[in-house]
Amino acid sequence: MSTTLLEILRGQHLCFPPTARSFPYLATDAVPSRLRTPSSAIQYVGFNTHTSLANPAAGASTYLSARYESRREITDFSLRAFLLGNTQLNPSAPLPGDEGVDPALLTRVVTDLHLAPLLDLPVAFLSNGQGRRARIARALLTRPEVLLLDEPFMGLDPPTVRGLSPLLKSLADKASPRLVVSGRPQDPVPEWITHLVYLRTDCQVGVMGEKETVLQGLRGYVRGVWKGGMAEDEKMPVHALGELGRVLTEEGVQGEELSAAVEGGVVEIGDGASEEVAGEPLVEMNGCVVRYRDKVVLGNWTEERDGKARGGLFWTVRRGERWGVFGPNGSGKTTIVSLLSSDHPQTYSLPIKLFGRTRLPEPGSGEQPLTFWDIQSRVGHSSPEIHQHMPRSLTVRQVLESAWADTFRSKPSLDTTSTGQVDATLRWFAHELNPSFVNPTHQLPSASHEEDPVDWARDYMFGELSFSAQRILLFLRAIIKHPDIVVLDEAFSGMDDAVRDKCMLFLAHGEEKTYVTTSAGAGRRHSPAAQVVPSAAAKAETVKVTGLNERQALVCISHVKEEVPDCVREWICLPEANTGAPARVGRLEGPLGRDGRRWREIWGS
Repeated sequence: MSTTLLEILRGQHLCFPPTARSFPYLATDAVPSRLRTPSSAIQYVGFNTHTSLANPAAGASTYLSARYESRREITDFSLRAFLLGNTQLNPSAPLPGDEGVDPALLTRVVTDLHLAPLLDLPVAFLSNGQGRRARIARALLTRPEVLLLDEPFMGLDPPTVRGLSPLLKSLADKASPRLVVSGRPQDPVPEWITHLVYLRTDCQVGVMGEKETVLQGLRGYVRGVWKGGMAEDEKMPVHALGELGRVLTEEGVQGEELSAAVEGGVVEIGDGASEEVAGEPLVEMNGCVVRYRDKVVLGNWTEERDGKARGGLFWTVRRGERWGVFGPNGSGKTTIVSLLSSDHPQTYSLPIKLFGRTRLPEPGSGEQPLTFWDIQSRVGHSSPEIHQHMPRSLTVRQVLESAWADTFRSKPSLDTTSTGQVDATLRWFAHELNPSFVNPTHQLPSASHEEDPVDWARDYMFGELSFSAQRILLFLRAIIKHPDIVVLDEAFSGMDDAVRDKCMLFLAHGEEKTYVTTSAGAGRRHSPAAQVVPSAAAKAETVKVTGLNERQALVCISHVKEEVPDCVREWICLPEANTGAPARVGRLEGPLGRDGRRWREIWGS
């Protein structure tokens, strides 16, 4: 909804009547001639994955391993070229009066956004967070009158968020450009924001005004509904408001969320796994150093091992373990994932064992090589990179069924059991995945109804779903087959809190557990009225999809503690690139999402 509003502000949707939307300021002499049209005066920076960073057509033709290869194509434009707008093989001559990019502005923007060391790197090789900063920088260099930022902090590590917010504040203070920032209800609001607009689920304005006035009104609304003295507006469900109200300051996230307006605890989802995690190793990295010529991107440190100083990353993931992988943007988190999923070409040469075997067996050993397809079939993976490469023309059902296929488009190997799991999952998440689904109560479903049709999943394509629904579908694709290793790389980013909590409950328990509520509108685990109980499917013994089990390992990457599943107990935090500091590891005593102290310890703050 917020994306649609920003697109409307830029003039990208038809308006009826046409005269209802106008841009009178752009017709005044105060605006340079180059900014007289909304498309040039108002810049939109979104972070959906429908296009690649440098070339809108490139995302459909590249492949996952391309960013890790040393070969450079002629179309692998550098970050510097992207920021300067030089991303065409045969660019046309500049138009008369085209001033180009101000060198002083370029220097300031790349410095403030920590992009200077990356200027000569191909944009296709940037991490997810680095790519977001590059998009923001490119928009700032066009010197627009208004800059629309669609969830600019999503996918950024806490230090980068704290650094980006003051930069945006300085722009807002000078009104150069004027800023409109969108966010999810659970996202902290930057302290320099002066006014808020809260959108209803029908994309109408629910409340608008000065920040404190809006928050006070919403706090009263949440309190009234949860205490039973006020009727809930079905277009403003309170389960989407519980985490609204926190403030992003230079010191970090502060303040109370709106759910503090009423008394009540947080519902425990549970681990969904046995406490015994001493299984056999699934991933063994013994001194891994990933380098491209003289540039080291992972393992550029030494640490004490068996009484000796040894370089590289040492990391073991065993069956039953639940790992959180943290670190700044560009520290190598996604590189680790590419190694354990075998998408990285250097997996063949590095000291890595996957499922107890090396990629290339010793000569004369008689062992069969561990193929790429063997590994892919045992790893469930959801990430922004998977999101970018998933074909938009696949139907909802085809995306889910591709968990049993070798590639996105190849024919899946399905049997009666797997087909039943697909059907059950589609029914369980019909509210979130079916664009035509109508549920006026906004309640989370309590059971999987076997009589409910799932024909809609063959009618809607992946590209027709909202960003949040696409993320949900990719998350389900990663877990539905119960692979040996589940990798969730920012899998919950882009979801609102109620949907995120439902996905986490499904990760832990599958169809066996659900939420029930004792008051209207409370439908999330942070609601004092929500409880986790056995589902109707569990009572009827018709469960087809279960949660994580003790035979599986989980690897989760996130920059937001609320997006880390409660079952995560082990963690590793990678250092900032090229600092020489070693990776830090530790163990959690309990769920991370509700413990700010543990979160700060992990990040060393």
